[in-house]
Amino acid sequence: MAGKHAIGWIGLGRMGTPMAEFLLKAGNQVGLWNRTRAKAEPLAKLGARIVDTPAALAGSDVVFLMVSTGKDVEQVCFGKDGVASGGRGKVPKIFVDCSSISAEESAACRARLAELGAELIAAPVSGNAKVVKAGRLSAVASGPRAAYDVVAPYIRTFAPQGVSYVGEGELSRFCKIAHNVMLGVVIQNLCEITILAQKAGVPRHAFLEFMNNGVMGSMFTRYKTDALVNLDWTTTFTPELLRKDLDLGLEAGRRLNVPMPVTAATREALQAHFGAATLQPDPKAYLEKDFAATLETVALAAGIRLEPENVPMPTGLEA
Repeated sequence: MAGKHAIGWIGLGRMGTPMAEFLLKAGNQVGLWNRTRAKAEPLAKLGARIVDTPAALAGSDVVFLMVSTGKDVEQVCFGKDGVASGGRGKVPKIFVDCSSISAEESAACRARLAELGAELIAAPVSGNAKVVKAGRLSAVASGPRAAYDVVAPYIRTFAPQGVSYVGEGELSRFCKIAHNVMLGVVIQNLCEITILAQKAGVPRHAFLEFMNNGVMGSMFTRYKTDALVNLDWTTTFTPELLRKDLDLGLEAGRRLNVPMPVTAATREALQAHFGAATLQPDPKAYLEKDFAATLETVALAAGIRLEPENVPMPTGLEA
């Protein structure tokens, strides 16, 4: 969608770059800032205006954030040369934060923006860079309804699978935590049953093809199949980030008196991956690989040494 609002975009990592591309290709006016300017420069050919500081985006109507942590959100908004550092009346009217941060960090950001006369829509997304590029991204949003109605068409531009509005405040943050808890539980179980089938004599590619063709198959199991079959641990999401989200989920469960025994077991299973990483030549680099590498930890516990099967598998995300 090409809208009437001037858009600012902060953060051009694995996810942010293709998301911003969708807005640009739809014909929107987009100003970009990224800590590493070189990552922004290729988007200039699509019509992007690249700025030197977040503060240079203060004249935008809507600013999107897609950064790594709550501290990053605070810095690009309120730090030196932050987009909201100019004071009341000199900030964009609406901020849309697509980053994955805690509800507490989001609430603190919302309160500070409100003091400056701005509103925050928390809109974390479901997917990775491959999902974005394939046009299969979805999002969940919370915050003031009127502000959401303004920005929803822009969010749908890069999240065409749909945007779910779940209410006021930080409710979307809880949805994203719950989403990532399920992500951890599913990948752990998928790894376990894949290794179970392999130890019984079934090739991984054959077993996962069967799963994907059946009622239990999903977008997630399909796009992870090639990685699990061919041991491609190109990073989409790290074990450390997954562990953080499992901890956030368990913390929320304790606070809200919701028993989460499956999540607790998954968290401890994931912790074994951190121990197994110490057996690698470069443990730190290994833990920066994709979380699907937990397949190797499950195999190690089962007494199996994995080899790539060299069978290219469809991901469901092919163009």
